[in-house]
Amino acid sequence: MGAVSGAEVVITRGDDVWLWDDAGTRYLDATASLWCVNIGHGRREIADAVHAQMTQLATYQTFGDYTNKPVRELTERLAALAPMPGAKVFLGSGGGDAIDTAAKLAREFHARTGHPERTVLLHRTNSYHGTHGFGTALAGMPANRLAGPFVPDVAAVAHDDAEALDAEIRRIGADRVAAFFAEPVIGAGGVIPPAPGYLERAAEICAAHGVLFVADSVICGFGRLGSWFGVERFGLVPDIIVFAKGVTSGYLPLGGVVVHGRIAAPFFGSPTAPPFRHGVTYAGHPTVCAAALANLDIMESEGLLKRADELEGDLYAGLLSLGDHPLVAEVRGGTGVLGGLELDPERLAAEPGLPAKVAGATRKRGVLIRPMISALGFSPPLTATAEHVELIVDAVRGGLDEVS
Repeated sequence: MGAVSGAEVVITRGDDVWLWDDAGTRYLDATASLWCVNIGHGRREIADAVHAQMTQLATYQTFGDYTNKPVRELTERLAALAPMPGAKVFLGSGGGDAIDTAAKLAREFHARTGHPERTVLLHRTNSYHGTHGFGTALAGMPANRLAGPFVPDVAAVAHDDAEALDAEIRRIGADRVAAFFAEPVIGAGGVIPPAPGYLERAAEICAAHGVLFVADSVICGFGRLGSWFGVERFGLVPDIIVFAKGVTSGYLPLGGVVVHGRIAAPFFGSPTAPPFRHGVTYAGHPTVCAAALANLDIMESEGLLKRADELEGDLYAGLLSLGDHPLVAEVRGGTGVLGGLELDPERLAAEPGLPAKVAGATRKRGVLIRPMISALGFSPPLTATAEHVELIVDAVRGGLDEVS
């Protein structure tokens, strides 16, 4: 806070992949804000849908038996797109509270099926699951465990070793483990694609031990990996999927979970089933749901999932061309429209602020990228072109050269 006070960059306007600040300077948004503006900035269709909904019913809660047309349409649509049978949807305000929802649901599912002792939640090193209560506890990045964690019964396993997951479940005792949380591609922890076969094997291990597999697709969903929820690419059928960001392309705050019908059954199986006492004020917000529906319409009509498949190769090839730079230790990508440049560990040790310094030098060249703890992150809108990728790569190369 002290570093940026009085030195803010005030963004005033956006159009597709472009942004402008209050001085009129134009930037290419190479991170889609925070991994989310998948359809690009300034889409009139979203604004029109939001305006139309607000003139009818701007907001109303969906607790108890209350509902509204946009939330019913959206949840039915998301359930139909989900890769699991009998899917049910629980909405909230964003990815952080969706992680809390998934964690509570996992523990409550076991309690309602006769195993209340299954409370332990597993996550991976380098993981990021938001900064709410459960997300802080599930953080695989030590710096993100600030002022926490306060949630008990949480343990970490190596992000790239499925057999380590099996060993940890056995060490704790499978009869105590509720769920395993995994990002299909680790995002804020460095943009780390899964090793071949890792996710598939992890899902097998969870199924064998009765542990719920929770896919955190907050970053990876809605086209970022070329599919609706990201997990389809790996043939996964998770017990719970956490989503947010791309569901509205960030135009309005929305997140939630999609739950396998088997996991939802104890909550829906009987009219006398006790309520799930959890929720947020804006869950099922009709205006937000209208924005999400318009966003899904755009993604379908413009074929943005297929376009993501094409852009994935362009982005990875462009980043690979930076791999021989002396400041770059590793190039990561090739799994979705996501990429990362891991910076030289010796330079990082001497200068921990190196990622921010390179990002600043790149911004001077008209491109906004994401500085992380040891890497630079890339996730442009799915509307970007090969020409835009070239502009990104050229600006980053110039930024690296300036800093080195």
